[in-house]
Amino acid sequence: MTFKAPDSLSEQIADYLAERIIRGELAPGERIQEQKVTQALNVSRGSVREALLILERRHLVAILPRRGAHVTKLDERNVRSLCALMSEFYILLGNAVAQKWRTDADLRPFLDIQQRLQRAHQQLDIKAFVADSFAVMRAAYSFADNPFLQETVENLQPAMSRAYYLALDQRQASMSDYLDLFARLLDAVVARDLPRIREVLTAYCQRSCELVLAALARG
Repeated sequence: MTFKAPDSLSEQIADYLAERIIRGELAPGERIQEQKVTQALNVSRGSVREALLILERRHLVAILPRRGAHVTKLDERNVRSLCALMSEFYILLGNAVAQKWRTDADLRPFLDIQQRLQRAHQQLDIKAFVADSFAVMRAAYSFADNPFLQETVENLQPAMSRAYYLALDQRQASMSDYLDLFARLLDAVVARDLPRIREVLTAYCQRSCELVLAALARG
């Protein structure tokens, strides 16, 4: 039996604000005023401050001396840097699954996620689609068994979700593209074909990067 403590109040506030940033309800460069959040959510100012520190660690907020917390900006340099880094992390996770899966039961979580992605695609549910696309990497954590990799990816994931959501929301990216990628990735994992895993994920991340940049250019 595994014990899981409930999310702290600060983490819940951070998740709430992160959702608004990812969906574009809080614009890049916009200031997040502690007092307004405190009043809106009826929480303590200390909890809000802790939440903002969590968001800073997740690269969604920048906290500047005497200027407070602002939503981080998306620009070409940041997007390209993030995509290049996440591409390598995805490859590490994909390789770990390919090398360590043994039975059909090991692959079942990935097949379940694939079905959920297909449903989200059919329902044009962008929020669910983005969430389940990142559920793929979480299903791979146990195969990698690397707490440093897991912590780093988790801290970068919200920034990547924000970029993906922007591209999908502006129809610069197609959910069907990701479904096609995932199908080819699963085939490579089952075949334990590490070069093909790198090829599939590198090409997809490069394409995703260009689509996010195209969405940014459109404003």
